[in-house]
Amino acid sequence: MSFRTTPSVDYVEDVSPGSGALPPRAWYASSDARSLSLNGSWRFRLSATAGAEDDSFAEEGYDAGNWAEVAVPGHWVLQGDGAFGSPIYTNHLYPFPVDPPYVPTENPTGDHLRVFDLPSDWPSDGGAVLRFDGVESCARVWLNGTELGEFKGSRLAHEFTVGELLKPGSNVLAVRVHQWSAGSYLEDQDQWWLPGIFRDVTLLHRPAGSVSDFFVHASYDHTTGEGTLRVDSDVHGRVLVPALDIDVATGEPVTVAVEPWTAETPKLYDGVLATDGERVPLRIGFRTVVLEDGLVKVNGTAVLFKGVNRHEWHPERGRALDLETMREDVLLMKRHNLNAVRTSHYPPHPAFLDLCDEYGLWVIDECDLETHGFTEQDWRDNPVDDDRWTPALLDRAARMVERDKNHPSIVFWSLGNEAGTGRGLTAMAEWIHGRDPERLVHYEGDWNCRDTDVYSRMYAFHDEVEKIGQQLDGGTHKRRELPFIQCEYAHAMGNGPGGLADYQELFEKYDRLQGGFIWEWIDHGVKHAELGYAYGGDFGEELHDGNFVCDGLVFPDRTPSPGLIEYKKVIEPVRIEGDGANGIVHVTNKQDFADLSALAFEWSCQVDGETVESGSLAVPALAPGESAEVKLPEPPADGRGGERQWTVRALLADDTSWAAKGHVVAWGQFAVGARPLPSFPANDRPVVEEGRITLGPAGFDARTGALLSIGGVEVGATPRLDVWRAPTDNDDGAEWQTDTRYGMLWRTLGLHRMRHRLVSVEAGDDALTVRTRVAPAAREVGLDTVYRWTSDGERLRLSVSVTPEGDWTVPLPRLGVRFGLPEADRVEWFGGGPGEAYPDSRTASMVGRWQSTVDRLQTPYVRPQENGARADVRWVELGGLRIEGDPEFWFTARRWTTEQLDAARHRTDLAAGDTVWVNLDHGLHGVGSQSCGPGPLPQYFLKAEPAEFSFVFSTTS
Repeated sequence: MSFRTTPSVDYVEDVSPGSGALPPRAWYASSDARSLSLNGSWRFRLSATAGAEDDSFAEEGYDAGNWAEVAVPGHWVLQGDGAFGSPIYTNHLYPFPVDPPYVPTENPTGDHLRVFDLPSDWPSDGGAVLRFDGVESCARVWLNGTELGEFKGSRLAHEFTVGELLKPGSNVLAVRVHQWSAGSYLEDQDQWWLPGIFRDVTLLHRPAGSVSDFFVHASYDHTTGEGTLRVDSDVHGRVLVPALDIDVATGEPVTVAVEPWTAETPKLYDGVLATDGERVPLRIGFRTVVLEDGLVKVNGTAVLFKGVNRHEWHPERGRALDLETMREDVLLMKRHNLNAVRTSHYPPHPAFLDLCDEYGLWVIDECDLETHGFTEQDWRDNPVDDDRWTPALLDRAARMVERDKNHPSIVFWSLGNEAGTGRGLTAMAEWIHGRDPERLVHYEGDWNCRDTDVYSRMYAFHDEVEKIGQQLDGGTHKRRELPFIQCEYAHAMGNGPGGLADYQELFEKYDRLQGGFIWEWIDHGVKHAELGYAYGGDFGEELHDGNFVCDGLVFPDRTPSPGLIEYKKVIEPVRIEGDGANGIVHVTNKQDFADLSALAFEWSCQVDGETVESGSLAVPALAPGESAEVKLPEPPADGRGGERQWTVRALLADDTSWAAKGHVVAWGQFAVGARPLPSFPANDRPVVEEGRITLGPAGFDARTGALLSIGGVEVGATPRLDVWRAPTDNDDGAEWQTDTRYGMLWRTLGLHRMRHRLVSVEAGDDALTVRTRVAPAAREVGLDTVYRWTSDGERLRLSVSVTPEGDWTVPLPRLGVRFGLPEADRVEWFGGGPGEAYPDSRTASMVGRWQSTVDRLQTPYVRPQENGARADVRWVELGGLRIEGDPEFWFTARRWTTEQLDAARHRTDLAAGDTVWVNLDHGLHGVGSQSCGPGPLPQYFLKAEPAEFSFVFSTTS
């Protein structure tokens, strides 16, 4: 046995997918054949270049005692406290020169060693296969000194025959992993670049006559209620499904009455594929996917996708996910009414697809392919249009399809993402259509739909989506006959996305629009001791795209963001509307397949936000699409004369696999009558003495008109007009956006540095009037602002009148007053809650009585920005004050100023001060999703126009 001392690394830059690996086959989690997990602690050595070390480390007896250790699965740059390098984040720029297929000489290379013994009862007959489920980006493998091969395709499984090389003890498995390779040009997927063996490594015993590859075909005929099962297998065997009394040979079809599989009703039948040497459990879901009448139909019914894009992410382990983390993702999706997931932009860990089968999610399974960085050179030299790369593309397509083909949840194969167009993609589509005609093919970059079965776009604006729904978008003849989905929309970066309800209204209005997939599921924040969560640039990257990697519906720790709460409400499967005055509820089943028999309904009646009576509501088990009117009981008598409303909820009637009995699936609210506004006789008059003005319970500075106290409550900073907010990621927008990015214009105009000029302080017979002009330096525009204070002796009313001056060409971020309180913690309010809301993201805001603390009012976006507003507030109590609004208002409170929030780049930059800053806003500008999509729709603009609003202050007992 010999080893090279001057290693060849030509394979790293070879465009081929690799050598030595077995053909791809179906993945299954377990069987009665033995297996041995090789996960755990591995010896590790890092080199700066691909050829820095020879192959001698793979030799039996090599002493690696002085090497470091890393966990497998894992990424070496997320281990070792920086000793093994750092993560790199780019959206689409390659972090190396674009010179395909070549990569830099500086190519971090990790040598991994694992010495293992076979269990004492490991079978002595048969063979064995070594399986790698994911290695980034190129790996070369040896066992006991014999080279097995090398491979690329980071998120794809690769297997090697090793049976003849195994021995009872001290087997030496050596793996050399290169961060950069020719394969890196195919994996530019808007995520952290993270080298390592990040998925499972498993040794599989292969008995004589064991299962090789197999394909479960399980179709459903919705006209007869029958399913047809045929399991094709490379090795002859039998298929047994006890619940259906099936016992047939492989390759033989059988038709029986079945319950179909859908995402709403994920019925799986347990079966077994039995060969002479192995028994493999099967989980069979009967369903048929077709393109018919210009629509994607499953089991004869058009599907509306309410989905999300899901990268694999854990804030400490990167893309090395365990089963429970994957299950947590699926359960969160189900509990928030999602029905679909796109595996952006690579096949996920295969166990995730098992969970989608089990719990019920439609899946677009996406190939491990993106070449987005070639857009910087107008797609010149793009590998997908270069025949030299086509074998690698076809290998990636085959490894996806063959691994995942037995999952009923998968309805689309996706060729990849943002890879331009070219002959290689066409070859992939042709191969997939030929191998699996029972599913559809997706690819967003194919706008002419030459190779695909659906017209797919990302971030199309609302008006264009409506034109597509109306079939007024033009395009090729084939495209015009295809359904439309938004494979990415509503970019969930920071505060947002806004406009979800407006998109959903379009999806439900036009049959051709079959829904979409929010970008994306989780913020890819890296847990960091000093910063909380790190994002692009925090590791000193030469090129990076900042916090563009933090754009999820859940925070890095998987806490749901307000965006996910909003999405749950927008896509709820039951529409509940009502006529509160007449006590009638309109209930519509918006599901595609299931009736409402799994739900129970309850009503409650609130007076001033407090529930005074509740009960169950009899709603028929409506079929999909059906509606019914249900009469509410007579509202309970209440002598308080307060604001009354109904709330109706749809809850799970029993425990399910994904949520407990009583879990709220949908809800609706409707008022019984109009809110009574606060009455206020202004019968007290201001008194001026010794530089102080007293008006009812309040004291003012006689020179400036500044409010000093109300009753015994000191006011640290007087209420003043405020129009600034710490711009959100969506306010600032993306640099490539063609529409107006108002966050930048606000700052250019100077709205973050408004000056307040005092015009006069007037103590009249019944009011204290303070006149000011609020304007930015260097600009002629301004806001004439009048504060009029009145009192009835016990309470204090502030009426604010705002008149814009000059040519205001931009909307305002906010319009209201801000003041400071020296002490405040507990907060109670009557209005929208429990979480934040903004004008175009307020569907989930439920009117009621809510309690919180100032700290819990904050939304912990990874990059700090405007957050925490509560909508439709009637009154709020904090810091010893009660504040009532006329009309309802938006409320925020925080322990730092807006300016400090604006300056912060991480959560840890924010330090609580001695003042609680309170905003009472008459209006807020919408948030939109302009970080990679449209800004707010015009109806959510806060225009600079005359406005009047008032607040009544009193002290709490």
